[in-house]
Amino acid sequence: MRAFLLALIMILTTQGSYAQERIQRTTHHYATHDSTELYLDLYQMSGHCGTERRPCVIFMFGGGFVGGTRDNESYAHYFETLARAGISVVSIDYRLGLANIHNSNDMNIRDMIGAMNNAVNIAVEDLYAATNYVLEHSDTWGVDREHIIISGSSAGAIATLQAEWMLNNDDDRCSVLPEGFRYGGVIACAGALFSTSGRPKFKGEAAPMLLFHGTSDSNVPYNKASMLGVGFYGSQYIIDELDKQQSPYLFHSVKYADHSLAITPLHDSLHLILHFIDEYVVGGKRLRITSEVVNIDGAKHPTRFSVMDYLNANYAR
Repeated sequence: MRAFLLALIMILTTQGSYAQERIQRTTHHYATHDSTELYLDLYQMSGHCGTERRPCVIFMFGGGFVGGTRDNESYAHYFETLARAGISVVSIDYRLGLANIHNSNDMNIRDMIGAMNNAVNIAVEDLYAATNYVLEHSDTWGVDREHIIISGSSAGAIATLQAEWMLNNDDDRCSVLPEGFRYGGVIACAGALFSTSGRPKFKGEAAPMLLFHGTSDSNVPYNKASMLGVGFYGSQYIIDELDKQQSPYLFHSVKYADHSLAITPLHDSLHLILHFIDEYVVGGKRLRITSEVVNIDGAKHPTRFSVMDYLNANYAR
């Protein structure tokens, strides 16, 4: 009988421990832009104490500014891993500026440039609005305002990099953020900067960055794809600019990998992401590290693409 009671106590204790470690997701309305209701999901451990300040990752999904959702199942493991490590996760909606592009049969290249520029800019505006919402609720959620990290996949990675670049260059859109606010870091999976006025430059030291990109990415340029001063400037280009400003970064480059690196790091490189947050964002480590991975037995895919190749890969219809 005594053994039975001890076993029962152990089972109940274990169940209580699991209950305390349960990840809690709550949904919040953070803004209304252009009649679009925008929501975010907050992921935290259910026992998280609001008085204990912890880092926060604001995430933007991928989908070419055409589609995608904040609660796509492919991101769930990423969110849960961060939450279990004591990091708050905020996955946000944002307006999809190219949602109707496949219905625009008469769109020319000039129209496409304007539509893309608008899509990137409104996504950044929504990210800034979500950032303000997190700041306003930082006391309740226990968020460390100094360690707010922006993260994204593909189009979401483009928006996060653009947001940091605009903030670094004092763009007028940044005026909605509190004076002196800076992001604690950037985690971008297959992202780039978009410019309509030539090569984008960083005005000063940027936030620490963790970038993932494959050299054979035909959806988002690994280096750059531009024409007459308009184009995308990818991870390798950004790293070269960060070198000039002596900004800290981790660059995970995979030779001959395609656009799969928009997702795979969120499953296969979680140890590196947690290391970056702990050492670079929280710990203030100032290193510049590039790691090049080569699959020796892998296929040797093309690594050079034209602007039209990228447009066709994303918007062929």
